[in-house]
Amino acid sequence: MQNCRVCQKHRGEIAIPGGAIYENDLIFISHALPYGEEKEHYLRHIFIESKRHIPELADLHEEEARQIGLFSMRISRALMDCLGMEHVYSFVIGDGVAHVHIHLIGRYPGAPREFWGVHVDEWQQAPKGGPQDIKRITEQLRDYLALNNWY
Repeated sequence: MQNCRVCQKHRGEIAIPGGAIYENDLIFISHALPYGEEKEHYLRHIFIESKRHIPELADLHEEEARQIGLFSMRISRALMDCLGMEHVYSFVIGDGVAHVHIHLIGRYPGAPREFWGVHVDEWQQAPKGGPQDIKRITEQLRDYLALNNWY
């Protein structure tokens, strides 16, 4: 779809620092980018998106669903093992952009209880960063996937 932000990213119309963490013909994985007025974004917020433009999880083909589930586990493990996250949340909201995408958001050690769950990215002491930070994290996650032969 021409105006879909996710499709625009897949077509290369939106710059992604460090590029995709992983992609194949069914899914695309990248770090979330600063959006709107943001100069920096919560670091370790990852998107797993279907390549095909579809609005609902119910619209996934079985192999797309398998790939999303498999890479949700792999990226979650990478966030914990190599980037030190204490816990990884998985959210599917779908109201803002009608294109299937899973949010995987790592919770930093020491995050107060009131910033767990859907409020994880509101903790002011959590690291935020711009393009160079996102590029570094993208490279670390790619290296972890390669080290584990998960490409």
